[in-house]
Amino acid sequence: MPSSSKLTRLLFGLLACVSLGIGLIAIVVPGLPTTEFILLAAWAATRSSPRLSAWLENHRLFGPTLIHWRNGKIIARRAKVSATVSMLLCATLMLVMLDHGWPIYLAMAGMGLGNVWIWSRPETLPKSS
Repeated sequence: MPSSSKLTRLLFGLLACVSLGIGLIAIVVPGLPTTEFILLAAWAATRSSPRLSAWLENHRLFGPTLIHWRNGKIIARRAKVSATVSMLLCATLMLVMLDHGWPIYLAMAGMGLGNVWIWSRPETLPKSS
């Protein structure tokens, strides 16, 4: 469902590309949330570029995550564990390498809240009766 205005499609396309870029970088950078940026990229792509949207949905790495999310807000256990380990590694690095202060604790609190939200999502579709 691409937007009607050319400017709106352009802005959604820019958001999709930037989010995808950050998501790709996040694959190798601890502490950056890959899944959230890929989901944002997919959402923006549906409003700007059917071609980019189809590419994301058919991608061997991103496609299954997007399909699971669309079909029940599902986050696989492997992704949850990966996110948790990444956040713990990032928090540990911040505590070891940076001066302790409120920005560090605020970042850790944000990671903690994000982690709680991630683990609150289902891992499989509910069984229908």
